[in-house]
Amino acid sequence: MISLIPRGAVLLLLALVFCAAIWDWRYRRIPNWLTVSGVVAGLALNTFLNPVWPGLWFSLKGLLLAFGIYLVLHLLHAMGAGDVKLMAAVGSITGAADWFGIFVITAIAGGGLAIVASIVKRRLGKTLFNVGFIVSEMKNLRPAYLKNEELDVKSNKALRMPHGVVIAAGAVIYLVVSTHFAG
Repeated sequence: MISLIPRGAVLLLLALVFCAAIWDWRYRRIPNWLTVSGVVAGLALNTFLNPVWPGLWFSLKGLLLAFGIYLVLHLLHAMGAGDVKLMAAVGSITGAADWFGIFVITAIAGGGLAIVASIVKRRLGKTLFNVGFIVSEMKNLRPAYLKNEELDVKSNKALRMPHGVVIAAGAVIYLVVSTHFAG
């Protein structure tokens, strides 16, 4: 079920993801001051908009879900630490259900952009092989980056893109879609 995020939360979310996208695009990192501010603002906003404990719990569930999923991706060397903290901040603002919608759209948008980037860099065949390799390693419960350094987000050989930009795109698309279907 798609819900409509309160206007104050939408404005906070957009400010956060646009700042993160610009910063990540320019410097290939997302600063702690931005992500920590986003988490604190999300917790405060939801606590203010709702009765204290239900609002805080709503925010914490989003933060913990986002942090947990992205922490696993970080431990697999698929995401940077700034991406983990940014999505935790997004979760603290939107709550768990809306964060999950943003996560799904972000994953789809990221996959599409990865295909475009691999075509532009003339690496589509290698990228598709790497996806198959990742799936194969996951079936055997092994992190793929251990055998292929191209699959380590920290490696210079990796085909990287600023995930903060993808998160911003996913959030905006989710807001447009949720507004359309909720209204």
